[in-house]
Amino acid sequence: ENSLHWVLDVTFREDECRVRDRTAAQNLAMLRKIALNLIKQHSTAKISLKARRKKAAWDDQYMTQIISGKFHA
Repeated sequence: ENSLHWVLDVTFREDECRVRDRTAAQNLAMLRKIALNLIKQHSTAKISLKARRKKAAWDDQYMTQIISGKFHA
């Protein structure tokens, strides 16, 4: 396994995904990679990738900052 798979597994618990349809699984994998890249770009927060993902889920303003690429300190 490569480091990208490890990061996806730790951050998004990818190995626990029980999607059986091949197309749906590929689509979800692509969305996870896009989300991971957006989260990695938001380096103002000195917290783990998993914590940033959770923060984005809880805080709509933070998620908007990540998606738009406009970061406020």
